Amino acid sequence: MKFAIQSRGDTVSNELKDTAMRYLRSFDLEYDEQHPDIVLSIGGDGTLLHAFHKYRSSSSKVAFVGLHTGHLGFYADWKPNEIEKLVISIAKEEFKFIEYPLLEVTVDYQSSEDPATYLALNESTVKSPDVTLVMDVFLNEMHFETFRGDGLCMSTPSGSTAYNKALGGAIVHPSLEAIQLSEIASINNRVFRTVGSPLVLPKHHTCTLKPVKAVDFMVTVDHLQLLHKDVSSISYRVAEEKVRFARFRPFPFWKRVHDSFIDAGSED
Repeated sequence: MKFAIQSRGDTVSNELKDTAMRYLRSFDLEYDEQHPDIVLSIGGDGTLLHAFHKYRSSSSKVAFVGLHTGHLGFYADWKPNEIEKLVISIAKEEFKFIEYPLLEVTVDYQSSEDPATYLALNESTVKSPDVTLVMDVFLNEMHFETFRGDGLCMSTPSGSTAYNKALGGAIVHPSLEAIQLSEIASINNRVFRTVGSPLVLPKHHTCTLKPVKAVDFMVTVDHLQLLHKDVSSISYRVAEEKVRFARFRPFPFWKRVHDSFIDAGSED
């Protein structure tokens, strides 16, 4: 088995990386940063997001596992004092694969330039470089509303606990193949109206945003911030690809939600 390690870069995470590297090699596992079978993320959820995008082109073949060096995360369930147990479990392949849905983002341009396509593990947002974002929102090619406000956020189920939750979106179990559109400070008055509620779309639905006036937009894909110019549309759908995690023991989603938001000190 080939492995790679992504570290957050702080002293504790780097020391754990060195320890894991030494242990895994002692079990005759091969370190291969280009084509790993399993990627160990040491840090937090942000570290795992970086690892996912590093191996995005082969995400359906790579399995991720997270060891957290901070607070318990939604993707990282191992603790630093469990490093030896984790390494032995990896070496003995004592894990099964679970898959989570991903978000596909497609940006089309008014010119003949080829569209840009991205995969998001958590979410994608659209904002205007100007003060107000004005977008026509189409659901399955039907005009649904004209949005005016600070921006829009489309999240995956696993990302529904991140920025989406802060916007008042629903927490969606990652076994559901869906995406969720949430508003960022929409303008609602006697002249302009939006639905004012998050929308959960199933796998076979597509959401397309079309500019009303401005054609330049700031588009985020997880931690990536990208300025797109001359945009004709931005489309979202549940991706055909999925992300794979190596699961060694039960890691119930609702327990993660409880421990993160209801009883944040439960792991101490």
